[in-house]
Amino acid sequence: MRAATDTPVRYPDPAVIALDPRFEKLTLPLAAVERLATGCRWAEGPVWFGDARCLLWSDVPNDRIMRWDEITGQTHAWRTVSGHANGNTRDRQGRLVTCEHQGRRVTRTEHDGRITVLADRYQGKHLNSPNDVVVKSDGSIWFTDPPFGIIGYYQGEKAEQEIPAAIYRIDPNSGAVELVCDTVNGPNGLAFSPDEKQLYVIESRARPRNVLVFDVSDDGRRLGPQRVLFDAADGTPDGFRVDVEGNLWCGWGMGTPELDGVRVYSPRGELLGRIALPERCANLCFGGKHRNRLFMASCTSIYSLFVNTQGALGG
Repeated sequence: MRAATDTPVRYPDPAVIALDPRFEKLTLPLAAVERLATGCRWAEGPVWFGDARCLLWSDVPNDRIMRWDEITGQTHAWRTVSGHANGNTRDRQGRLVTCEHQGRRVTRTEHDGRITVLADRYQGKHLNSPNDVVVKSDGSIWFTDPPFGIIGYYQGEKAEQEIPAAIYRIDPNSGAVELVCDTVNGPNGLAFSPDEKQLYVIESRARPRNVLVFDVSDDGRRLGPQRVLFDAADGTPDGFRVDVEGNLWCGWGMGTPELDGVRVYSPRGELLGRIALPERCANLCFGGKHRNRLFMASCTSIYSLFVNTQGALGG
């Protein structure tokens, strides 16, 4: 089976592979994988801005945030000093929320361009290197904080780890940083189910990597005990998003070329299908006018694919 290339050979695209009949309902026979941009060192954290018809994403080692314009098809550096930004999302007011490795912080870019620091410490100690972030419907901001960005000089600045890796919640009213879980070994990508009753988290330092699921308390502030939704075997899931039906679209790769791309799982952890890419996919998001276009940040490049579902709100 060929991997996706810049120019599709035919419809349906052989790079879109159904492993369960349910996957066929999520894909389009007249849509194929496209490469939109390239030239990054490690593309991460894609986020869609529908009002501007553009995609932003982080090029972590190059310390910049990139922008692709849907109208012109052009790409340029949108922010040339990003604090080694990694994960990005938008809050419910449409503002950019970013995890920065170098500043060991979570920031918000206001509508006028000012940058507000939302979190950089917990109980007086520096965060490690915030990695990925989602915003809940109540306005709370949830992020993971592994030490990946402070272990060397490639994705940030080498520094001492002051606190264990954990998952945090920023209260939308007080701005307080609340620890919600410190039992995940290398918390990485995270996403809520469409009804926000579950939180999914990648446990990236488990061997094999696990995708964990937590029940969210009725007040929306706390997590129940973690449980394994599925393990990744030889794969390395990183970032992911959830569609309106609750399926998990997971960036995937490493090991062998056959693992590179995206894998799609049901809410019960059943493998439905995959999208083969020529590079490991680190993270992804849904966008476009109807939230039915999947944007995939994959090592050096950004790929897209129109699908027959929509991304859940808040991703």
